[in-house]
Amino acid sequence: MEELVFRPVRDLQRLIHAGELSSRELVDACLAQIHKVNPKVNAVVTLDEEGARVRALAADERQASGEVLPPLHGIPVAHKDLVETAGMRTTYGSPIYKDHIPKTDALVVQRWRAAGAISIGKTNTPEFGAGSQTFNRVFGATLNPFDLSRTCGGSSGGAAVGLSCGMFPLADGSDTGGSLRNPAAFCNVVGLRPSAGRVPNLCDETAWFTLSVSGPMGRTVDDVALGFAALAGPDSRCPISLHEPGEAFAKPKIVDPNNIRVAVSTDFGGLPVQPEVVDVIRESGDRLANLGFQVDDASPDLRDADEIFKMLRAWKFELKFTELIKNHPDNIKDTIIWNAKEGEKISGPQLARMETKRTRLFRRTHRFFESHDFLIGPVTQVLPFSVAQAYVDQINGVQLETYIDWMKSCYLISATGLPAISVPGGFSPDGLPVGLQIIGGPRNDLGVLQMAKTWEAATEYGKRRPSAAGLN
Repeated sequence: MEELVFRPVRDLQRLIHAGELSSRELVDACLAQIHKVNPKVNAVVTLDEEGARVRALAADERQASGEVLPPLHGIPVAHKDLVETAGMRTTYGSPIYKDHIPKTDALVVQRWRAAGAISIGKTNTPEFGAGSQTFNRVFGATLNPFDLSRTCGGSSGGAAVGLSCGMFPLADGSDTGGSLRNPAAFCNVVGLRPSAGRVPNLCDETAWFTLSVSGPMGRTVDDVALGFAALAGPDSRCPISLHEPGEAFAKPKIVDPNNIRVAVSTDFGGLPVQPEVVDVIRESGDRLANLGFQVDDASPDLRDADEIFKMLRAWKFELKFTELIKNHPDNIKDTIIWNAKEGEKISGPQLARMETKRTRLFRRTHRFFESHDFLIGPVTQVLPFSVAQAYVDQINGVQLETYIDWMKSCYLISATGLPAISVPGGFSPDGLPVGLQIIGGPRNDLGVLQMAKTWEAATEYGKRRPSAAGLN
């Protein structure tokens, strides 16, 4: 059973379609793994065993009737505790909502269920998804399965840990400043930040907002591609929805390195990065060159990306949390209150100038990708740090100004609007995972998946299981 829960989604699909594995058997195997490992790591915070078994039985009956099966038929999935699930508790990691049970499903839940996936439970997240360290006052901290004294990252931390530990084959997540990429890097799995509009956002009052996106996480690039194919695709209710159908992303191919030019940057133009992470990125560039890619030491001009990201994030926090802070001042963590207050300071002219800078940033990165096919760099600037530490406040002796500054290697890319993926890139001398961030040109989500699959096939770093959780 333990080997079964680590099988790739395509293998599970084949076994189910051939009648060699029932959906009920697979769900039972995942539930058994959750009961075995979750007490050590605290990844799954709400478990719907009865509902999952009912849905698995319905899937088996559907197969027995001879119906045409949807692409994710019988595959268990987990949903981030920010994602609304009808009839299943959704707390947003906040004591204010500790007993909240939504009446409707978010679009990502709807689309995966329509594709035949079986919802199994909810994964832990920091309060309202703020910060890349997964802890909250409702459920506590989620631990890194490679070292239980360290953080798993965030904010899709429970999803990354559950995947790494074989609790489910697919999970959804969201990413504003790195929340799909950061925990994937810390837990040796794969997390895709799609282009804005690939997965339509219907629930948000700020329908034109491009920083926050939803996407899939998995143990392999193919798994992520299959999950993404079911999530992506147009919806006329979303004004920034992109028109390509999701099926276009289901089968990424290995990239022919001939005439593919890859820029490699260890620091995206001067960010402080821990030496162990720098070493992995340099080795990755050497590996790509040996594979036949044209490799340059280069980075786009990310000037103003920090200001753009922080201003847009603060503006969104003021809009989203001001009333909640007034009504529940003692039940919102300090960093969220600070970020919302920063948003109150922003004037209309400041936003206008920021939009001008964002346009110029887009033009510069667009020109960069006219001469390069991909940009490779660090996902995170640090190794997984102590779970007792709320956030990183200095790197290599450089003091950081805010609680999110240690995430710049992710959030500067968010500001550009480019698609990016975190794939297992190697390990520190102490055996801690280091993620490789692969960034594509505007709307080149498929290319990012294909480059990630090429890297994965050449290295197989993702096959290492977490030793601290007893799974190696």
